Amino acid sequence: MGVMNVTRRQFFRYTGTAVGASTLSALGFSSDAAVAAVRPFKLAQAKETRNTCPYCSVSCGIIMYSRANPASGKSEIFHIEGDADHPVNRGTLCPKGSALLDFVNSKTRTQYPQYRGPGEKAFRRVTWDFALDRITKLMKEDRDKNFIEKNQAGTTVNRWTTTGFLAASATSNETAFVTYKMVRSSGMVVFDNQARV
Repeated sequence: MGVMNVTRRQFFRYTGTAVGASTLSALGFSSDAAVAAVRPFKLAQAKETRNTCPYCSVSCGIIMYSRANPASGKSEIFHIEGDADHPVNRGTLCPKGSALLDFVNSKTRTQYPQYRGPGEKAFRRVTWDFALDRITKLMKEDRDKNFIEKNQAGTTVNRWTTTGFLAASATSNETAFVTYKMVRSSGMVVFDNQARV
């Protein structure tokens, strides 16, 4: 019987291979099963929609993936990730941005305007036209009633101090500039941005 000369390196290679193969087969892994169980790419045939994260003032770009739900026929968002082409975040997201899917699919998220009139006990769903018209009407009534054209010294001040405006932080510089001009030109003094809150 001949003696087999095995180096230390060969011994570890043979032993590692044998232990690995026996462990995988004992756990039920086989190459045939692995090849047969190839899953389709989950984003295949999904609609991509680019948007902006709604949280802080960084305004990170996101991509939302949606597809039609066979049961309801409605389009549903099933995956959200950072937009790698966005100049602000280059595809990265903070923990809040990474959890946007939970926010989008939350059952308690407000999805449409609601209104509770004088004497009513519960909110009721209204249209966007109703909500925007009512906000505009109330703002005009308040401005007409409380606008201060001149102070006690007779200096023109054009102030409207009874209504404030909280601007969104996830906007472009251009949108923020137009918002600022609109608010200041109406005479509002109380003006802040959600980024500071």
